[in-house]
Amino acid sequence: MRIALAADHAAVSEKAAVAEDLRAAGHEVDDLGPFDERSVDYPDYAAPAARAVVAGPAERAVLLCGTGIGQCMAANKVPGARAAVLWNDASAEMSRRHNDANVACFGARLQPLPEILRLLRLWLDTPFDGGRHARRVAKIDGVPGASAGPRRDAGA
Repeated sequence: MRIALAADHAAVSEKAAVAEDLRAAGHEVDDLGPFDERSVDYPDYAAPAARAVVAGPAERAVLLCGTGIGQCMAANKVPGARAAVLWNDASAEMSRRHNDANVACFGARLQPLPEILRLLRLWLDTPFDGGRHARRVAKIDGVPGASAGPRRDAGA
């Protein structure tokens, strides 16, 4: 499987370890950065990774930041991206089975690396159940304006 991989400055070393683990498992990895720990803005990395899944060439994306939340929010602004923060077995499995998540997000400041790697393997190995869930996923993808909600801080 081809996987787009990105992080922010809080998860550079974890990203490198994830890339190594994915490659060892036989996956192709497109490492989109960053490559050092200088402060960066996570949307600048989340959006290209999500676009790589939606438009190709990647089949899935993995994003890491301090909590996983910011990367997830940014990725979900890309129409067709279905990002989920994975924090336990149920979130990893059900995000695939019921939601056909194509972007996995992790919090490097909240989760130890072995747990990230374990949950990522579970997520990658879990199929989408389809059936009634396909109808719901199609509705997620078709929500008008889902890619750009109103800014509550406009003018701030």
